[in-house]
Amino acid sequence: MDLKETSILGTEISNHWYYRSKAKAMIRLLADRPPSIILDVGAGSGFFARKILSDSSAKEAWCVDIGYEEDSDTFEQEKPIYFRRSVDMLKADVVLLMDILEHLDDDIGLLRDYMLKVPYGARFLISVPAFQFLWSGHDVFLEHRRRYRLNQIEDVVRQAGLTVKHSSYYFGAVFPIAASIRLVRKWLHIGNQQPQSQLSRHSVLVNGILGALSNAELPLLTYNRMVGLTAFCVAEKL
Repeated sequence: MDLKETSILGTEISNHWYYRSKAKAMIRLLADRPPSIILDVGAGSGFFARKILSDSSAKEAWCVDIGYEEDSDTFEQEKPIYFRRSVDMLKADVVLLMDILEHLDDDIGLLRDYMLKVPYGARFLISVPAFQFLWSGHDVFLEHRRRYRLNQIEDVVRQAGLTVKHSSYYFGAVFPIAASIRLVRKWLHIGNQQPQSQLSRHSVLVNGILGALSNAELPLLTYNRMVGLTAFCVAEKL
């Protein structure tokens, strides 16, 4: 999670349709094997790690982000969360990289680095923004390097030494809305390359509608290899 987005939404981040829906997708993708120790890379506020701790039997989480001013510790549902600027070897069985790899020139290198820090059998849950033709000022604002198709993120995962277990798109239901807005702005040359976040606080009605659309596609999450705003990949260190 990008710290820039955390600063925009503040305490409302847990109520925003995008993050609530993405967290539900994350939980669904990890449901077949309950996690125990979570390593959240580029964790920002630790929203996703906190969600797993509160909704599962997981025991602890390690949140790593070079944006932290200092190391600190806290709790979620009486379970420890360790916020660190870096970690060495860790017995994590789930590694989260939620919207992180798109920020890096060497996405394979970072993924390989964390693959070496965890034991065999650890699962990696990766999310990245989908489809380069959706590139906009929002990507510029967040300092993205690229957007991915499923085959591209799968290739990154394999080159890092991991085994792909599953990949799919998400936010397919809202894709036509977002794509139309971005493409129209691009065609009309309305500040498409100017750094500007498209993340905002919505009214209760809009937030509810977008959340409902995204939740409705959750049962089909593992089958969607066609279209979406986010590409998910679940991989394992074997």
